[in-house]
Amino acid sequence: MSDAESEPDYALPDDLPAVREALVSWYEADHREFPWRETDDAYEILVSEVMSQQTQLGRVVEAWEAFLDRWPTPEALADADRADVVGFWTDHSLGYNNRAKYLHEAAQQVVTEYDGDFPTTPDELQELMGVGPYTANAVASFAFNDGDAVVDTNVKRVLYRAFDVPDDDAAFEAAAREAMPDGESRVWNNAIMELGGVACEQTPKCDAAGCPWREWCTAYETGDFTAPDVPTQPSFEGSRRQFRGRVVSTLKEYDELPLSKLGPRIRVDYAPDGEHGREWLEGLLSDLADDGLVDVTDRDGETVARLRR
Repeated sequence: MSDAESEPDYALPDDLPAVREALVSWYEADHREFPWRETDDAYEILVSEVMSQQTQLGRVVEAWEAFLDRWPTPEALADADRADVVGFWTDHSLGYNNRAKYLHEAAQQVVTEYDGDFPTTPDELQELMGVGPYTANAVASFAFNDGDAVVDTNVKRVLYRAFDVPDDDAAFEAAAREAMPDGESRVWNNAIMELGGVACEQTPKCDAAGCPWREWCTAYETGDFTAPDVPTQPSFEGSRRQFRGRVVSTLKEYDELPLSKLGPRIRVDYAPDGEHGREWLEGLLSDLADDGLVDVTDRDGETVARLRR
């Protein structure tokens, strides 16, 4: 590849140290208070990151505090009954229940494979069950100040508008790495995500939020506040996710049920031969079984479902 071909098709401001200082100062002067921002405990941060994947941060606070009250350490979570962990997840509407399963398994790994001490780098953290590159990097950043630049939807929107970074994952990652000061992943990643969360939202609040990058921002200068394309999150109401959660909640209450009794408890319009009938319910249970959450067996001519323990 020639030098011309490898040149990025964006340019961060020449006075990058001033850009960095402006953002960090803005963040440190005033930012939203979340309890996981007040800790460097890797376990507590991992729980917050997993919970935040599909849930608004304001709602996560209560669930996060209740979860840590019940299972305050990796050891406590590793010893927990998985059905209880999954049930907690469902009761607090925290998204896909398999995330609870993976969090439980990750805690067991920390205890059995790492003697209770969390790995510290993004690569090592990805060895934990259910921990992908983004979550690993976030934990490494916020717990150990040893992460790379975080690139989420908020960060992409900020870089796209402020510095005209093209809507391309590789470009976003390169620009984010270039912008972040060395050895400052904890404060920097918090600060740039905060900027996207309170100032550079879908509807920007540049002046009201005192955006520290207005003097460098292309969008602020031109008035063009378009944003990168973001996949629309499917509605939870009426979704398979919702009914999977109902299956888990119901089986937690009853321990086990034949499908003939489980179906009507999942939805009021359940009819064995209907659109949302036996075949539909078996599909939900198959998904949950694949995730290791439910066991389905035949007993005395009936198909019975129960939470996996």
